[in-house]
Amino acid sequence: MKKTLILILCLFLCTVSFARKRVKVACVGNSITYGIGVSDPDKESYPARLQQMLGEGYTVERFGKPGATLLNKGHRPFMQQKEFKDALAFAGDVVVIHLGVNDTDPRDWPNYRDFFIADYRALIDSFRVANPECRILIARLTPIADRHPRFESGTRDWHDEIQLAIETIAKYAQVQLIDFHAPLYPYPFMLPDAVHPDKEGAAVLAKTVYEGITGDFGGLQMPEIYTDNMVLQHGRLLTIQGKADAGEKVTVSIDRQQLQAVTGADGKWAVDVRPLKAGGPYTLTVSTEKRKLVYENVLAGEVWLCSGQSNMEMPMSGFDRQPTQGTNDVIAKAKASTPIRIYNTDSKDGKWIRQFSKTPEEDCKGEWLENTPVNVSHTSATAYFFARYLQEVLEVPVGIIISSLGGSKVEAWMSREAITPFKSIDLSILNNNEPIKNITATPCVLYNSKIAPFTNFTIKGFLWYQGESNRDNVDLYKDLMPVFVKDIRNKWNIGEFPFYFVEIAPFNYEGANGTSAARMREVQQQNMKDIPNSGMVTTLDIGHPVFIHPTNKETVGSRLALWALAQTYGQKGFGYATPIYKSMEISGNKIYINIDNAQRGLCPMWTPLEGFEIAGEDKIFYPAHAEIETKTTRLAVSCDKVQHPIAVRYAYKNYAKASVFSTYGIPVAPFRTDNW
Repeated sequence: MKKTLILILCLFLCTVSFARKRVKVACVGNSITYGIGVSDPDKESYPARLQQMLGEGYTVERFGKPGATLLNKGHRPFMQQKEFKDALAFAGDVVVIHLGVNDTDPRDWPNYRDFFIADYRALIDSFRVANPECRILIARLTPIADRHPRFESGTRDWHDEIQLAIETIAKYAQVQLIDFHAPLYPYPFMLPDAVHPDKEGAAVLAKTVYEGITGDFGGLQMPEIYTDNMVLQHGRLLTIQGKADAGEKVTVSIDRQQLQAVTGADGKWAVDVRPLKAGGPYTLTVSTEKRKLVYENVLAGEVWLCSGQSNMEMPMSGFDRQPTQGTNDVIAKAKASTPIRIYNTDSKDGKWIRQFSKTPEEDCKGEWLENTPVNVSHTSATAYFFARYLQEVLEVPVGIIISSLGGSKVEAWMSREAITPFKSIDLSILNNNEPIKNITATPCVLYNSKIAPFTNFTIKGFLWYQGESNRDNVDLYKDLMPVFVKDIRNKWNIGEFPFYFVEIAPFNYEGANGTSAARMREVQQQNMKDIPNSGMVTTLDIGHPVFIHPTNKETVGSRLALWALAQTYGQKGFGYATPIYKSMEISGNKIYINIDNAQRGLCPMWTPLEGFEIAGEDKIFYPAHAEIETKTTRLAVSCDKVQHPIAVRYAYKNYAKASVFSTYGIPVAPFRTDNW
């Protein structure tokens, strides 16, 4: 009996001992693993922070050798270092490897790149021999900032090539791939010397490894744009995605479709919903075993993102002491039953907010709102009139995502990747922790907070009303805009979606006769030619000398809608395109102007036209007589003071009034035939 009790006690103690066995985690790497970049590696390196996060059930040891290469023919091969031997002796149950940063040295990658995959496989196999049951995670390289002295001389390209090699290794060596690059890339200020993460950066890496080991990503989560009353894009395959714990099964249900996905090791999941029929309401349900999210009153329709500066931001109720024309009745008659829904990035739970960030965000605060008087009153007038027109004609729900900020430059709306090639633009503020003093002019901060979060939400197209704040450098603007549009299209990855924008309106900027605004309008017309699948609305007939915000926003929204109806939705029978200058012909003392997008002619006929100027070889412009000739219907321009004209200008000033229109009532855009 006594022996039996002793045996039982021994077995119990062994069981307890086994239950309390700590999981050994070996962190293998270079100086980043060692902790160069933090003041106290024993407490602040990423392995040290990982130990704190994992707790008592784990033993984390770091085996980092500063300067170590993965390549065995490199200048400091890790497998020839003491740290490698110590790591093998440790025989970790989990091995986390981050090597390759030092292989970007010109002594290494250019000469020995072909050995990288084989050498990495050999390293992995060594740890599997030391502990056949070990679990191995290999990391994509941490970023190397563009201010690194070798960045453009080879390091950048070699770094990218090594990343691809690591992904190949993960696939064929059957090890788990974790990402050390993406979590740090938005935070260059966490890399003070362009390579080594500081204390905050080390914490980011520790969190990445913690999630990779445990699969704990905080459970089921959806982006904030998923709320009751939302509008989903109809008529196309729709990707719905979110986060959950690794390995969790996620079920998505909508419109008699039930789709399932298993969350990946990175905590992400996605399902593809078959095209929804326009209408609703639908109920969208997203669930795991632990959590269920239900979104009610969901519609399927046309979704447009509306962005820019104050003329896009201006609400239906107007700005202080700056009214909007004809909106009061529209607001009062707004009904929740009308299938127009609004997502405003400047409001949340009835509170006014401002969002900006030095780094790309995954989420943007806001909520979908129904078409009620209170909600409409706070909505962008331009965007709302666009949505109302579209909804009435197409008879489908319309959702508008409004993401704008008064006074903002286009630079603030561009991603870091897009704007980096423009060396004249200072990005240093993004590399430190200094507070942002002027969010409207700071590059990338509005893209990061108010565009990036929506790139995984399917839209139909993009509306843009901006340019006033870029009048100080229109030549740069001309180059920035096509890059901006190409980049956001790439970010959405849904094809060359339509991009419709508004030409800045006449206003007495630095003086009515100044030409900074005229030059901007000229550049915007060139943008329309340079940007595929785009269209421009002119506002020459609704400007005001003292109101930079034209009160007539209905005309702007309607003209944008006409572009969309014709070019995006294929409807015909009406005018939509802005008449623009095409060419000129000189005959005697007259210059004849040819206009594109005016197939049925110009108007008004039999009336002298204002705003024209003409010049001879002395390059002095004089007010000119202009008319649409009765017999030829050509636009003829002349002046008694200029017998040998060579150039014409029309409305080429900061403030001017439209005097010539297409027969559809669309004003001819300002132009000049010279390049002086």
